[in-house]
Amino acid sequence: MNLANQLTILRILLAFLCSALIIKNTLFSLILSFLIFILASFTDYIDGLIARKNNLVSDLGKILDPIADKILVILVFLAFLELGVIHTWMVGIIILREFIITGVRIFALSKGVVLEAKKFGKHKTFSQMLAIVFIFLVLIFLNLSKDTSSRNLAQLFVDIVMVYVVLVTIFSGLYYLWANRRLIKTF
Repeated sequence: MNLANQLTILRILLAFLCSALIIKNTLFSLILSFLIFILASFTDYIDGLIARKNNLVSDLGKILDPIADKILVILVFLAFLELGVIHTWMVGIIILREFIITGVRIFALSKGVVLEAKKFGKHKTFSQMLAIVFIFLVLIFLNLSKDTSSRNLAQLFVDIVMVYVVLVTIFSGLYYLWANRRLIKTF
C-alpha cells in the first residue's frame, strides 16, 4: 500500500478518535478532537498531493479517499448529534446521501468503472468540513463562556450553517446522480 493510501487509512482511524473525544464534551476533549479533526482534514489534502506528485494515483485511492471523507464527516456529525448541537434530520439527510452515492460507486465498480469525486462533491465535502470547524469553535466558546444567553444565538448560527450544508449535500447528490444517469439506468 502506497503512502497516499496509508494517509487515507490514518484519516479513518483519526475519525473514530475524534468522534469519541467530542462525546466526552469537556473543554480539553473538544480542543483535542478539534486538533485531530484539523489533522485528519489535512491528510485529505496531503494524500491527494502525494498521489498526484509521485504518480501514486490508484483505483484503491480513488475509492478509499471519498469513503474516508464520508467516515470522518459522518462520525463527527453523529458525535455533534449526540451532544444535541445539530438535528437528527440534518444528519439523516447527510447519511442518506452518502449511502446512495457510495452505492452508485460500488455499482459502477462492479461494472469496471471507477467514479471519481466530482467538483460539486468536493465543494460538499469542503462545506461540511468548514461547518464542522465552525461547530467546534462554537462548542469550545460555549465551554469557555459562562454566559448562557449566548447559547441560543450560537445554536441559531449552527442551525443556519447546517441548513446550508444540508442543501449543498442534497444538490451535490442530485448532480452526481444526474451526471451518472446512463450508468444508473443499467442498474
